[in-house]
Amino acid sequence: MLEEIKNELFDDKVSNMGSVIHSRTQGRLTVLIGCDERFEVMPELSLNVTQIDLNQFGLKSKDELKPDVCVYTTPPEVETPDDMLKTTQMPDLAIEILSPSQTISELINKLKAYFALNIKSCWLVIPSLTIITVYSQLREYKTFDLNDTELVDEVMDIHLPIQKVFKKSVMGNR
Repeated sequence: MLEEIKNELFDDKVSNMGSVIHSRTQGRLTVLIGCDERFEVMPELSLNVTQIDLNQFGLKSKDELKPDVCVYTTPPEVETPDDMLKTTQMPDLAIEILSPSQTISELINKLKAYFALNIKSCWLVIPSLTIITVYSQLREYKTFDLNDTELVDEVMDIHLPIQKVFKKSVMGNR
């Protein structure tokens, strides 16, 4: 039994590991969206999701989801020096970025859970293919790539130059 628990914990840590490209993409999305004063951007925020059973979505987690990027129009209220390890307030937008150790199916299952939690919009970012799929509902989505001038999320009224998300180098492009 103890060995099973260790393996499950290890598997979760390995599947949640990012990469250089994952991290760079997450950082760029955080900065680009964060420049808009309408939004509060919170990377890697733990969401308390005890109100639903995540097993129905094929997710291993019992009571927590952690999107790569959460975007709020009205963020959770917390005063310093107090802090929260998890919030019950769902973001308006949840962004998942595919890392080399994840499958698209895993992330689609997370999107299903996010919509069940009444998150308004979800993005699935696949850096290796330089595409971002914006979901307004699970079966309503639009995919953007480098052939597009900008990514548009109509639900959140976000317009981003997609080239800035996936540009190769920050040096010399300022």
